[in-house]
Amino acid sequence: MAFSGSDAGGFRWEGFSSGAPSQQPPSTPKKPRKAMKSPAARVAVNILVTLLVGAGYFYLELPAINLQAPDFYAFALLLCAVYCVCAVFTSGFQGQGVANYFRFVKKQCRIPFFLAVGLVALALVGTLVGSVIFRAKDYSQLLPVEDGDFAEEVDEISYDQIPMLDKYSAERLGDRKLGELSDMVSQFEVVDDYTQINYRGRPVRIATLMYADLIKWFTNRSDGLPAYLLIDMVTQNVELVRLEEGIKYTNVEHFGRNLYRHLRFHYPTYMFSRPVMEVDEEGVPYWICPRLVKTIGLFGGTDVKGAVLVNAVTGECQYYEEVPAWVDNLYPAGLIVQQYDFYGMYHNGFLNSIFGQRDVKVTTDDYNYIAMGDDVWVYTGVTSTGGDQSNIGFILTNQRTKESSFYSCAGATEHSAMASAQGQVQHLGYMATFPLLLNVGGEPTYFMAMKDNAQLVKKYAMVNVQQYQIVATGDTVGECEQNYLAMLSQNGVLDGSVSLSGTETVEGTVSEIRSAVLDGNSYYFIQLTGSDVFYSISAVDQPLAVILNPGDRVTVTYRTGEGSILDGVELALS
Repeated sequence: MAFSGSDAGGFRWEGFSSGAPSQQPPSTPKKPRKAMKSPAARVAVNILVTLLVGAGYFYLELPAINLQAPDFYAFALLLCAVYCVCAVFTSGFQGQGVANYFRFVKKQCRIPFFLAVGLVALALVGTLVGSVIFRAKDYSQLLPVEDGDFAEEVDEISYDQIPMLDKYSAERLGDRKLGELSDMVSQFEVVDDYTQINYRGRPVRIATLMYADLIKWFTNRSDGLPAYLLIDMVTQNVELVRLEEGIKYTNVEHFGRNLYRHLRFHYPTYMFSRPVMEVDEEGVPYWICPRLVKTIGLFGGTDVKGAVLVNAVTGECQYYEEVPAWVDNLYPAGLIVQQYDFYGMYHNGFLNSIFGQRDVKVTTDDYNYIAMGDDVWVYTGVTSTGGDQSNIGFILTNQRTKESSFYSCAGATEHSAMASAQGQVQHLGYMATFPLLLNVGGEPTYFMAMKDNAQLVKKYAMVNVQQYQIVATGDTVGECEQNYLAMLSQNGVLDGSVSLSGTETVEGTVSEIRSAVLDGNSYYFIQLTGSDVFYSISAVDQPLAVILNPGDRVTVTYRTGEGSILDGVELALS
């Protein structure tokens, strides 16, 4: 039997009475939110709230007030949004429907709305104008590069000036030194940032301290950080330099003494690269803060134009378009590498970098530093875009002046050389540090320390860049260099006339000979007539020492140094 609404006693879903219209309660229209009566008061409140939010954001995020700074646009758009939201509240929610409500908001927020649209349009146009697609030539000219002669332009470095520490080893030495000082170890820690500089003619790494925790900051901040660390990269000596007045401005400080905030309040329109710590010739610590500029379009072509030097103790700031000669780190290594990649990729045009790739080259995976004269130079290998394991040359760039030279030298990449050196000591399980590039006997040479699992340096290795099968190792730098030069001579790379670095030669008559066994090897100590110095000669390296007698006339090549016993490296009868 069919069931219908009438069968249910006239019950209908439309209503409860048959034939009567449904009764709906009348809807009450929403009352618009009351606006502030005075338009001037509304604007004043909107501006005040916007300024308060902007001041808080500026204090925390520190954006540069500069149209070339991307973070400025985020800051400006935030201010526009805050003003609009505040204007809606102070004007009341007026209007019915989406269209009417949008017109209301547009009326209240016309100026910040069009300002935001204008900023977005400016950023898009500026990005397009600075695009590498249209400005490839300009990008390729950011780093002027000259061709150079490595043997003539790069001096041979004395073995007692070769940096033997990488950053990781320097960190371990710095932490160990601080741990020895009972008055500091519980209050301070070493910042994980060891900058390489030249200090009084020596390659060193410098590191600042930081407060161990917030409580230590409260109890010590009035006096500041009492010292900084200098790690000699040659002797591995760690010096804690105590200051009469503590360092008060660092990048890990808080509030007004935070270095970034200190810089921003003094230079609100400047863009900065990461500050690095250096010391002048009197040992006064300074923060070197490179000023960044955009040279292509609105956001492209990042370069450095001078730097602000901040006295880390007093906070005194001074901008230099040309920095003092003692400054080493003006151009960041990462920026130098990026600019050379632009040169290598785009010097024959943008389309060539994608399709033809004629003479397209890029830097290798990493870089290192060389101390030459009173400056620090960045070096990195240059390879083709094919991804093979060989270099076509390398570049050297002065970090203070950006003077750059390309040296054509086909050979192994740095990581290939590291693998070759590790193969020589594979039975010992030593690992190679990232190499330095040295001039040894006029030959471009990779030099690296070999470390064990405890990160202790056990040996040294030299690998020829062009013939990376020529690998020499030694327990000391001097022994490594001696073995390396001997291998170069054996392989016909040198004619044997090249002398060892850091050595001198003396000729005379043997007046006394003594012998001793050290570490399982026989050594002979030879003294010449009229001299108080003994020259130690390894019988393994110089078998002639075994058959010498007093009265024989000899020529000894020895390592320069101080003391009554000097390291002899070569021995010959006169």
